[in-house]
Amino acid sequence: MGAESASASTNGKGTAVTESPGGCPIDHSRLDPTGCPVSANAAAFDPFTGPYQEDPPGSLRWSRDEEPVFYSPKLDYWVVTRYEDVKAVFRDNITFSPANVLEKITPFNDEANAVLAKYNYAMGRTLVNEDEPAHMPRRRALMEPFTPPHLAQHEPMVRKLVRERVDSFIDRGKAELVDEMLYEVPLTVALHFLGVPEEDHETLRKYSVAHTINTWGRPAPEEQVAVAENVGKFWQYAGEVLEKMREDPSGPGWMQYGIRLQPQMPDIITDSYLHSMMMAGIVAAHETTALAATNAIKLLLEHRTLWEEICADPSLIPNTVEECLRFAGSIIAWRRVATKDTEIGGVKIPKGAKLLIVNTSANHDERFFDNPDELDIRRENASDHLSFGYGSHQCMGKNLARMEIQIFLEELTKRIPHMELVPDQEFTYLPNTSFRGPQHLWVQWDPAKNPERENPEILDRQLKIKIGQPSKRTITRTMTVREISHEADDIVRITLADVRGRPLPKWSPGSHVDVELGELSRQYSLCGDPDDRSSYQIAVLKDPESRGGSRYVHEQLSVGDTLHIRGPRNHFKLNPDTQRYIFIAGGIGITPILTMADHARREGKDYEFHYCGSTRSAMAFLDRVVRDHGDRLTLHISDEGTRLDVEELLRTPQDDTQIYACGPQRLLDALAEATQHWPEEALRVEHFSSDLGELDPEKEHAFDVKLADSGITIRVAADQTVLNALRAANIDVPSDCEEGLCGSCEVAVSAGEIDHRDKVLTKSERALNNKMMTCCSRACGDSLTLEL
Repeated sequence: MGAESASASTNGKGTAVTESPGGCPIDHSRLDPTGCPVSANAAAFDPFTGPYQEDPPGSLRWSRDEEPVFYSPKLDYWVVTRYEDVKAVFRDNITFSPANVLEKITPFNDEANAVLAKYNYAMGRTLVNEDEPAHMPRRRALMEPFTPPHLAQHEPMVRKLVRERVDSFIDRGKAELVDEMLYEVPLTVALHFLGVPEEDHETLRKYSVAHTINTWGRPAPEEQVAVAENVGKFWQYAGEVLEKMREDPSGPGWMQYGIRLQPQMPDIITDSYLHSMMMAGIVAAHETTALAATNAIKLLLEHRTLWEEICADPSLIPNTVEECLRFAGSIIAWRRVATKDTEIGGVKIPKGAKLLIVNTSANHDERFFDNPDELDIRRENASDHLSFGYGSHQCMGKNLARMEIQIFLEELTKRIPHMELVPDQEFTYLPNTSFRGPQHLWVQWDPAKNPERENPEILDRQLKIKIGQPSKRTITRTMTVREISHEADDIVRITLADVRGRPLPKWSPGSHVDVELGELSRQYSLCGDPDDRSSYQIAVLKDPESRGGSRYVHEQLSVGDTLHIRGPRNHFKLNPDTQRYIFIAGGIGITPILTMADHARREGKDYEFHYCGSTRSAMAFLDRVVRDHGDRLTLHISDEGTRLDVEELLRTPQDDTQIYACGPQRLLDALAEATQHWPEEALRVEHFSSDLGELDPEKEHAFDVKLADSGITIRVAADQTVLNALRAANIDVPSDCEEGLCGSCEVAVSAGEIDHRDKVLTKSERALNNKMMTCCSRACGDSLTLEL
């Protein structure tokens, strides 16, 4: 179904329908309400002009809602716009070949093609556009320089370059950030990473723009010769640099790395590959980073309160970068070609069909992202965006880009927090299907207000850069301690409010927040009113065996102090379909159980409530519990001789009843023993402590982790977690507690027996053997296959 062989006809209504030699590509059984096989929106779609160029994801909202896979007659491509469909295409690189990724989307005229021939232009397969079985062996061979430990070596250089560029304009009060920093720094970093001499930046910029237009743009016939001339010179330049490298391939660059490997694997690392990769690498390693950084800074300055938040709390920067990549990444679409008759989202796709998979549209799909058109720098699944692609062809340089954008934001928010966009400037974009970012970005500020003038030590403040997908530990909210009140012996209730007075996220009974206490992070259940979004309440017991968390709260925390929290999140949810509940709370375990009992009463559910404590004076919220639940409540108080008899309480299993319990480990163990004859999953408990220790290589064994979507196999050492092994191989997996308590690092498992060690999954979930927590769980045998 190539564009060169397509012919045009009309459907009798004046709408052009492109037909290939095999017949019309449209499934006529799926007609638009007008009777036309191509809907009006699909017929009007033009990625080079109009709405797509102005707002790519917004322009395709109609498609996500009504026609998530449609044929574009103007483009002769099938367009895919929903998250799950786009991800499915990325995942299956056999059915959906990347072979057309670097093909010209607009064929050149004869004169322009003659210019390319004059330079012997012969762009071949690179990692981005080659098929299996050639692709994966080459990717594996060349991956090492992209892994986090190797990328960390580039951080000092990136910092130095960014510092020098900001130094050059900070006292001026106005700058055009693209020309003065955001283009030059990524280009210099890219050349350094590749091992290319750092020379003639402006010429390389002109070459890169020409390459983008040549491959993904629609140059007018009169422009094609000039574009071809620059592309030809770029090809020639890449070949000349490569030949110089061959004379001495001992340097640290990635291209030299490939040249050194060539004698060992000549069939994998060919001369043609090296020449093509040299040219493609120069563009890929800097153009997209420069555009993404520009998009991010523009976005944040347009959302001023968010800019001010990261100025005040730089720890938010890593997740802010992910959210900006989701909201307005620089790579907005990729291309694929179907290798056989297939389906996407129920739509039949013929063999040979060309696909435009619009990942920026997928990143705004409300079926996957809540409120996708809101820029939310605390979005917990922001890093699930598809801006870097997915699967075996995911961008190898993603973590270098993340590092650079983090450092850009850190330096600017630290040194010019009062920076703002110059009003009424016009933002222009290079018309093409796939890459997007402003060509210029003017900002201004008052140099007299530069913080370093009065506080030069801020220049020494340095954010710990996260090389790789940011941990969910970075997604924090700054809270003010509004009130501290005595609840019981050694128990205080803390009321927290957003430091700026904004409404807090909703939460459900059983939810907890992670609270940063000095250098520590601790989990506390929310125990207030879920409908009150003005504040959160937690209760903290002073533990005599405290590792520092509860002692910090009781001895150092004061009203007016600020804290950072993460969440709320809920791994202890009430099952709404249960007919009857038994609630059991021991000591401070009352905090999640009380909110559950409150909810059950509001919903008119049948329940009984058992509250255990050593003495009445040690039982938090006792008056409230008695007041609101007295008719369902049984108190079990040790010094009054009414200790809970767990075996007697649970002697007879009850149908359609679930037990929810939180308290000391000895209570939870007793409940587990007493409910063995109950139906599976009748008992649900909340854990706030982990019994995980350091991995003992004498007791553990190494195993392989096969990644089904990425096509690679990773060896997990006996003293290494699966999570750390994945990160070392440049594979994104989110995490938070890394103690098997929070569930953030869960991944799907399709083969192999799991040795579960977490405190999150239930017995029935473990028995399914289809998911695991990578921070702690391991393989029982020699291998596991993960859906990554």
